[in-house]
Amino acid sequence: MMFIVRTAGARPDDPAVRIAVVRRTPSIVRGSAGQTDLFCIGEETAAERLREQGWQIVMLRDGWYEDDTGGGVAIWGQGQFWEIRDTPFSVKEAAGPTAGAAPDGEAPDQEVDVRKGIFGT
Repeated sequence: MMFIVRTAGARPDDPAVRIAVVRRTPSIVRGSAGQTDLFCIGEETAAERLREQGWQIVMLRDGWYEDDTGGGVAIWGQGQFWEIRDTPFSVKEAAGPTAGAAPDGEAPDQEVDVRKGIFGT
């Protein structure tokens, strides 16, 4: 899962947590001056452990979180599924649901009727 550690400079030293993206905390956030957002990858227990150690943890909700370089992080599944993007349209790294078998004997490279898949018609 992915979550944010908001800090004024120090970084957590936890082998179970990987810092994937770093950005300045957006100015819309109260008290953001001098703050940095560390987008961290780790288990939910790691986020709780860091919180207990006094780190400011922000759990991510579904959405788009811009970085400082024109890319950002797309989140869905309340932080469980994510994509790190160089631009809004190019995926650099991702974690999400694995692709299952093709339904009803469809070949994986065959066109899929999106309307039918979404609306059932």
